[in-house]
Amino acid sequence: MTEPPNIANRLTTVAARGPDQIAVVQPNGRDSSGRYRYRTWTFSQLEREANAIANGLLAWGVEPGQRLVLMVRPSFEFVALTFGLMRAGIVVVLIDPGMGRANIFRCLEEINPDGFVAIPIVQAIRVFKRRRFPNARFNVTVGDRKWFWGGKTYFELLASTAHCQRPVAQSTAAIIFTSGSTGPPKGVVYEHSMFDAQVDLLRDFYGIQPGEIDLPGFPLFGLFNAAMGVTTVIPDMNPTKPAQVDPVRILAHLRDWKVTQAFGSPAIWNRVGRHCEATGESLPPTIRRVLSAGAPVPVHVIERMRRAFSNPDADIHTPYGATESLPIASICGREVLEQTAPRSQQGAGTCVGRTFPGIEVKIVEITDGPIRSLTAARELPSGQIGEIIVRGPSTTREYFQRSEATADAKISDDSRTHPPTLSSSHCYWHRMGDVGYLDDEGRLWFCGRKAHIVETMLGRMFTIPCEAIFNNHVRVFRSALVGVGSKPRQRPVIIVEPEAGQFPDSSADELRFRTELLNLGRANSLTTSIETVLFHRALPVDIRHNVKIFREKLGPWAESELKRQRG
Repeated sequence: MTEPPNIANRLTTVAARGPDQIAVVQPNGRDSSGRYRYRTWTFSQLEREANAIANGLLAWGVEPGQRLVLMVRPSFEFVALTFGLMRAGIVVVLIDPGMGRANIFRCLEEINPDGFVAIPIVQAIRVFKRRRFPNARFNVTVGDRKWFWGGKTYFELLASTAHCQRPVAQSTAAIIFTSGSTGPPKGVVYEHSMFDAQVDLLRDFYGIQPGEIDLPGFPLFGLFNAAMGVTTVIPDMNPTKPAQVDPVRILAHLRDWKVTQAFGSPAIWNRVGRHCEATGESLPPTIRRVLSAGAPVPVHVIERMRRAFSNPDADIHTPYGATESLPIASICGREVLEQTAPRSQQGAGTCVGRTFPGIEVKIVEITDGPIRSLTAARELPSGQIGEIIVRGPSTTREYFQRSEATADAKISDDSRTHPPTLSSSHCYWHRMGDVGYLDDEGRLWFCGRKAHIVETMLGRMFTIPCEAIFNNHVRVFRSALVGVGSKPRQRPVIIVEPEAGQFPDSSADELRFRTELLNLGRANSLTTSIETVLFHRALPVDIRHNVKIFREKLGPWAESELKRQRG
């Protein structure tokens, strides 16, 4: 029987191949001229540190399979700890700090962790809330010295003289919680083989080479870098607030380290692109590719970024996926602007491109409730909007201790024939919770979240196609379609967030703006039934990417606003 893989083996291989190559770069203040100072670590140093962490944990008595929550800021220590924990066969629990205090505690209680590897403030909160975490015996403080909460410090962990001969064989690598943007956050169970598959898919599809230099605006991408032999430059930013990123800092990092690739949410590239447009600056010629994920990337962001490239061969790529299955598909900026954007502006949805090799996508009839097997799902022809389901070697099997949620999200494949890229254990499909369609060229188009469908007396209305019609107005930054009332007799309402400085400043301007928007809607068959437009100064969006619109919050807001207007 083949022993389960351990993703930490990737780091060992990379360190052996290029021990002196820089693995991690981290800002370390500025000099007298205002230029950044940096600290650097090589792959051999990262490998030694991960080994020491694994040895120290095992010698302390932590057992493979136990669950430790990792709450550490993006840093060299974050990368080393993740590989060290996984090397020891420990299940790393990652929770998005942007999901809100109540959700964080709910997730932590659900996990019932065996300990915390965290910064001091988290350890202090753990102590004050210790009744919620009765099994948290192994606690490591990363940062300042520990105070009254016991456990070990990061440096005490490194000081262990124990020695682990090789990575521990353990199928489960991590539990990563969804952001909870369209429901309660759920812990997604990741296996080492799934991380392995993700590394291969991303590396091969984008042609990422060992020795490249990446600036990841999302901390987890630093782990993929280390597994691919790519240098990680940790940006000077708050990863939970990408819409507030300072583009000057990002550009400084790109230039200082001759970065070849950068990854971030659309909110980051919106800031960087607008800055370049306003100042005339360009991205350095070393940049080969920019990746943007987390939500559909607006066309104006793609346009600005492509104008900002100084390398004529560079492009912005927008991979599509979810915590439960990543990556699935991808499209480059050139194809968007030259082929798909004009269709998107007329309500065709957002094209997310072609699938990665080894990833399968089907469109099935939209259905509420579980689908027990693939034979119970009706597959739809190309061009017809339905529910997106996927499977592949990086598709996760289950949610942690959420059997009902797992049953709702997974479809078993009861056929006897399995694709050569998938083992029999991977023969299930994941329901993305998204709706869309495949075009005649095999490209996938995204039309919104299933939970956001507005159901009216005239039929279903899908958010992304309808919103695109109104987003064509020069004064509109973004918009959200919501339904007021009960399904299937909802009233469709479009809520508009104007561009900065474009919010209507008088009743006459508001009437003129609203009339122009309604005329846009009436000119397209998808939106002729929309008779209500509301203005909102800042649509509520997720903290992680600052792009996903919380339409669940906007529905009640719209209903309340309409009642207020009626007086």
